[in-house]
Amino acid sequence: MAAGSTYTPIATNTVSGSSTSSITFNSFSGYTDIVIISNGTFNTGDNGYNLTFNSDTGTNYSTTYLYGDGSSAASVRASNANAISAARMNTSFGVGITHIMNYANSTTYKTVLSRGNSGALVNANVGLWRSTSAITSLTVACPAGISNFVAGTTFTLYGITAA
Repeated sequence: MAAGSTYTPIATNTVSGSSTSSITFNSFSGYTDIVIISNGTFNTGDNGYNLTFNSDTGTNYSTTYLYGDGSSAASVRASNANAISAARMNTSFGVGITHIMNYANSTTYKTVLSRGNSGALVNANVGLWRSTSAITSLTVACPAGISNFVAGTTFTLYGITAA
């Protein structure tokens, strides 16, 4: 017997207008993991979008960020940050997938894996939220120095149920 759909769509937010710098998802439960699929651009700059959980903007996050352009590669580490840096976007276009594992678990820190591309760069990130709280809301936001997502940018949240 064939397995059912792996990803269950929960919500899609599409940026309209020119002043959206963050999007929050609040209604999700009953899944093992959640996934964000991103498609879009920033109005300026080139960076990964930021993720925060449960309105926590304290220095409880860290990210290891690997990126390359086909001829060179580099890495960056941010410890004690106020957000996780996720899939990369720029002013032309970026697509990404961000996995948030065991988001409802209330005994472990939360791990995030993200991959993305924008222009000539590709990235792979691993992030950690140092909290044992279950994630009940998540915010996707523009990083420092970038003011808005461009109209038409989409973020779709999916749930994954344990098999």
